[in-house]
Amino acid sequence: MLKVTGKCSQTITCRHQILKDFVHFLNQTTITEFIWKTAALKHLTGLSGISPATITGILDKAALHKDLFLHAENKIPRTLQGKRIVLAFFENSTRTRFSFEIAARNLGASTLNFSASSSSVSKGESIVDTIKNLEAMQVDAFVIRHPSSGSAEQISRITDKHVINAGDGTHEHPTQALLDIFTLRDYFGSLQDTRIMILGDILHSRVARSNIFGLTALGANVGVCSPVSLLPADISSLGVRIFTGIDDAIRWADAAIVLRLQLERTTGGYLPSLEDYSLHFGLTDERLEKIRKHMLVLHPGPINREIEISSNVADRIQPPGYSKSVLLEQVTNGVAVRTAVLEMLFTET
Repeated sequence: MLKVTGKCSQTITCRHQILKDFVHFLNQTTITEFIWKTAALKHLTGLSGISPATITGILDKAALHKDLFLHAENKIPRTLQGKRIVLAFFENSTRTRFSFEIAARNLGASTLNFSASSSSVSKGESIVDTIKNLEAMQVDAFVIRHPSSGSAEQISRITDKHVINAGDGTHEHPTQALLDIFTLRDYFGSLQDTRIMILGDILHSRVARSNIFGLTALGANVGVCSPVSLLPADISSLGVRIFTGIDDAIRWADAAIVLRLQLERTTGGYLPSLEDYSLHFGLTDERLEKIRKHMLVLHPGPINREIEISSNVADRIQPPGYSKSVLLEQVTNGVAVRTAVLEMLFTET
């Protein structure tokens, strides 16, 4: 912590002392630590506009928590003891909801699982009224998943409690991107100048947007590969390289984040058929062998097997073959990253 030392009897002397102490503080603190300590977040509603230093701070904290989670769970600091965290999921979830629940409990917090179908939302209560009523019960944070884009940001403006976006419509899913980036950093060491391909349904993917923001912030080159009908209108403004053929995309990339074809969001007109999509954009052994390209493969789950990715590619964690899957490692990393995010919001603000 920056402290002013000594007695300042005159304005000029005081200013010199402050400057001296500040220089000493910078000498003892890395730039990442400085920004991390002085620009803490109240909410995490997206990665758009988040500084590289803040992202790096979360990843570094997650690395510590992963080690504790895997090897010394009883030593995880109970920094959220007595806190109440609402897991308000208006859409289905397995990995995100359970990993947040494990993360919160590991830190000593209690969780309240909210089900829209069994709540007053089913009677017509608005999301604002729902949040305000839960807030009146003295909860401390909201982890929100909602089908409406921008809903997490809206909620952050009406509550003084911490808000974490667990996926809002087609907007963002910041903690999924952070765990993807954490997984990639574990493998490559640094993401500077790495080539990361995001393959699949970009149009409907909140994961794609958050990954683009986070990866480019850390210096990665990001490409997207998708049928033209599944590319967002603003994709060219996001600083990515666009591929409409999977073979060229594979040749270019060091790693692929394969996205689920979101059948629940794709209603008519986007694709001739699932078979056609799999034929032209599915990531398969045959395709990798033809190009002779070794590739790290990620997928946020759930998987549509034999549509966007073959079972062989999804399940291969070691050779022989041209791909290495880290899908289950992503799930483990999700607990560590979400633990880091929760701890950051509560202890760094």
